[in-house]
Amino acid sequence: MLLRTWVLLFGLLPTLWSAGAIAADYKIGVIDPERVVEQSPQYEAARKALQEEVADRERALREQQAKLDELKKNLERDGPLMSEEEIARLQNDIRTRDRKVKYAKAEFQEDFALRQTELRTKLVQQVREVVQELAKEQKMDLIVSEGVVYFSDRVDISAQVIERLQSKFKRK
Repeated sequence: MLLRTWVLLFGLLPTLWSAGAIAADYKIGVIDPERVVEQSPQYEAARKALQEEVADRERALREQQAKLDELKKNLERDGPLMSEEEIARLQNDIRTRDRKVKYAKAEFQEDFALRQTELRTKLVQQVREVVQELAKEQKMDLIVSEGVVYFSDRVDISAQVIERLQSKFKRK
């Protein structure tokens, strides 16, 4: 029994040794997508651009909501002193404005989400291009991104990706 174990062990040893040698020929890298996105100047620029794009619409929505709230308070406060016709007119105005505000908010949220997705897609494409450039330059066989449980600093190329993104951003 002991002899069989030794024969099996020595029989498998060359196979294990050659598998290790083959594996050593592969060059693998890992990127941390969250870190790359958070530290890339493209992300910060896109975030600022999006804020600037939506600032006017947000302000207009707040003003519309404030006017609506003011009309509701007027109805509550002055309703007992108003004629039925004035109350009906003010209630219709409130309902109309309320619908417009709700519609404008929904449209704004949809446009905001769409624009966010466009910017995210553009950034993901830029990151993908940089990763592919680095992989080709460094003759890497595999780059792993999401779903990795652990990786050492030895295979982490996130800093290189961020540096490349920064240099591309500065050139623009």
